[in-house]
Amino acid sequence: MEKIKTIATIKKDIERHLGEKVTLKANGGRKKILVNDGVLESVYPSIFVIRLESDTQRTVTYSYSDVLTKTVQLVFPS
Repeated sequence: MEKIKTIATIKKDIERHLGEKVTLKANGGRKKILVNDGVLESVYPSIFVIRLESDTQRTVTYSYSDVLTKTVQLVFPS
């Protein structure tokens, strides 16, 4: 049985990986999945920031509810 995730537990999980590399899979709409590699740069009360490796000037922000609803998936390498 899968453990029930809440926004608080998702935030704690993401905070533990601050500064680490991450693979980001985001729903781009119209059956498009965007896959990018980056570094988890900042964690705030409502959002988190990822700096993309493909372009060092570009950052993307997502909310914890995006992870909860599976609009965004984060994969941390082991």
